[in-house]
Amino acid sequence: MQKYFVAIVPPGEVQVQAQEIKEAVREKYNAKHALKSPAHVTLKMPFVWNEHKEDKLFGLLRAFFKERGPFPVEFKGIGRFGRRIMYARVHGGDALVEMQEAFRHYCRRELKLNEELSDKAYTPHVTLVYSDLKKNFFDECWAMLKERGFYGNMEVQQVALLKKENYRWQVLEMIDLGNSQG
Repeated sequence: MQKYFVAIVPPGEVQVQAQEIKEAVREKYNAKHALKSPAHVTLKMPFVWNEHKEDKLFGLLRAFFKERGPFPVEFKGIGRFGRRIMYARVHGGDALVEMQEAFRHYCRRELKLNEELSDKAYTPHVTLVYSDLKKNFFDECWAMLKERGFYGNMEVQQVALLKKENYRWQVLEMIDLGNSQG
């Protein structure tokens, strides 16, 4: 059994911007957990799947996402969950929320996955700092991120299936949305 999750993995400048922030936080505050995965907008939290049945998982995911068309997403500003996590705000409008909601139901029905609280209370975001940041650095780091900001946009044409390998999340497969040239 292996751990997987499904996410939008932004390309280009958005990925670079997130990586630069994560590395600055590691260098200044020794908080490095966020570097264990590429910048991403989670669609389905990590779940366990039989590695020998990856082909079935690919097929089920392709079947769902071929019915969804591309849509725009904007990254604008910095937010936080309490004093634990700092993130880039993601605005995907109704298209993102509706796709995640439909995917949540599909995962429960077709993939037989448990629903997590975060699946139901969906807040799209790109995590930049995890809870491994020492509490005494939180305010300083928060001020740094707020001053720096986070901005960008993209057309979502693919989603990624990520797999945990050697304690890091790797993109295993990119899955095209329907009507997508990606």
